[in-house]
Amino acid sequence: MADRPGEAIPRPIEAHAAIGDMRSLALVATDGTIDFLCWPRFDSPSIFAALLDPAKGGHFALAPDIADARTVQMYLPDTNIVLTRWLGEGGSAELMDFMPATPDDCAGGPRIIRRIRATRGRVTFRLDCRPRFDYARAAPQAEPGNGRGWLRGTDGTTLRLSAPARLRAEDGALLCEITLDEGQQADIVLDNGEGTAPDTAGVNGLLQRTAGYWHAWARHSTYKGRWRETVMRSALVLKLLTSREHGSVLAAATFGLPEAPGGERNWDYRATWVRDASFTVYALMRLGYRKEAEAFNRWIDGRVQDADTGGRLRIMYGLDGSTDLKEQNLDHLSGYGGARPVRIGNEAFEQDQLDIYGELLDSVYLSNKYGHAISHDDWNGVRHIVDHVCETWDSEDAGIWEVRGNPRHYLHSRVMCWVAVDRAIRLASKRSLAAPFERWIATRNAIHDDIWANFWDDERGHFVRSKGERVLDGAMLMMPLVRFVSATDPRWLATLDAISATLGDDGMIYRYRVEDGLPGEEGSFAACSFWYAECLARAGRTEQARFVFEKLIAYGNHVGLYAEEFSKRGTFLGNFPQAFTHLALISAAVYLDREVSGHQDAEWRP
Repeated sequence: MADRPGEAIPRPIEAHAAIGDMRSLALVATDGTIDFLCWPRFDSPSIFAALLDPAKGGHFALAPDIADARTVQMYLPDTNIVLTRWLGEGGSAELMDFMPATPDDCAGGPRIIRRIRATRGRVTFRLDCRPRFDYARAAPQAEPGNGRGWLRGTDGTTLRLSAPARLRAEDGALLCEITLDEGQQADIVLDNGEGTAPDTAGVNGLLQRTAGYWHAWARHSTYKGRWRETVMRSALVLKLLTSREHGSVLAAATFGLPEAPGGERNWDYRATWVRDASFTVYALMRLGYRKEAEAFNRWIDGRVQDADTGGRLRIMYGLDGSTDLKEQNLDHLSGYGGARPVRIGNEAFEQDQLDIYGELLDSVYLSNKYGHAISHDDWNGVRHIVDHVCETWDSEDAGIWEVRGNPRHYLHSRVMCWVAVDRAIRLASKRSLAAPFERWIATRNAIHDDIWANFWDDERGHFVRSKGERVLDGAMLMMPLVRFVSATDPRWLATLDAISATLGDDGMIYRYRVEDGLPGEEGSFAACSFWYAECLARAGRTEQARFVFEKLIAYGNHVGLYAEEFSKRGTFLGNFPQAFTHLALISAAVYLDREVSGHQDAEWRP
């Protein structure tokens, strides 16, 4: 059995599935160990972080003692319920992991349900619940008992572990063995101790209602294309990353997972980036999900009302809209694969990134086109934002990739400023809303002309990523996707080919190939790779697009999840699961399926 008590076993990022309740998210490894969980919310301190430090981080190991077992892990269809199976010559067993997801079942706080079952022969499961509170800075006091034990921290954090066995304490952990005969099952519950722990009938009800919740949500998808299972898994991941309480959307569920092996590119993604969240809303709307868009719009409306004078927004916020995301280093953690420092917080929140207004206004426009009409107050907020863009579009900024160096005039930022003004004009026209059309149209045209005049390199024959540079950037792939340039324009096709030749690696696309002030070489960027596939499809190169897309799907892990980047070997780098990757997959799949199927109906776009 992997991860017996006392063993410190590193597990790769890709060896995990995710469970959650839209309030927190846990990673379940293929050996049955939960080695990442922040409790009780996404942005709370971790209680399990062995993924970042196998020896100190804390884990919840649960697996059968079966010699030479083959392990298989899967999701129950159209759910976020994980099933892990062990198949051996002398016996077989399975573990079902989930977090109750219905509003009523979540009212008392988060719960992790772990149901074990012997499917062949007599099997002994070994349990080791070893949390480390406050980002592994504190071990709890373990209080064992018969069928129930407690893990209490000095900071007030309390966990209750319920299991049909006599629990024993060891070094701030609760341990036990549970032996099952063929066909027998048992339930283990980890919660905050409020109320009565569910018995077998209670767990049956929780399981039935949770499966029903996810099935009902999945049925709302309008996508029926050839990659339905892949697209639905990505949609279910995006749903897991939405905040039930606030309507905001996480960029990813983890912190500190490196973008470069063994390096210091280790950031905290447990926050809401305006860009990523807007793209997520767009992806979900493409699949027919409107409620998530409405919830996010309510959340962003609050940020607009709180915005600095002149309509300026921050690039990112805490899930509750907070703005204090100061970075801290967790120097006591060894880091994933030795990548240090492990960081929490993200000082990029202080940067200016002008592209966020384009992603946001595109999302607002589409929400109005396919959902409820914008209110008077919200439209006034939009006007303030667009006025801010009109005043600042010709400014330097940090760019989409949050480079921690000198600001530049980035092409992607300029294009998205064009999108912001363009979508506001479209929305005002369609809804007959009051707007300074003359100024906005003049600004949109000025941005358009500036891009063509200052970001096209005649000598090289392609667009460049910023003024004064002659290099390319994966973010430029958004140009045809937001309808700034035709996907078949000769100048764009030349740029697409240059991106493939300069930034490509067998269908995987790097963000850039220039120094960015940090040591180490990061991996190829998964979202850019899916954008590339979609750009090929839009350019009419359907067979090439499909080939690239199918290869990218193959790089997903065993349950269809993705991190932020791929290593040269196709393994995962960066935080996980990554919303940006999954939303780009959805967009590419929807468009490519339409092209492969030869549909001539109008595309779902502005």
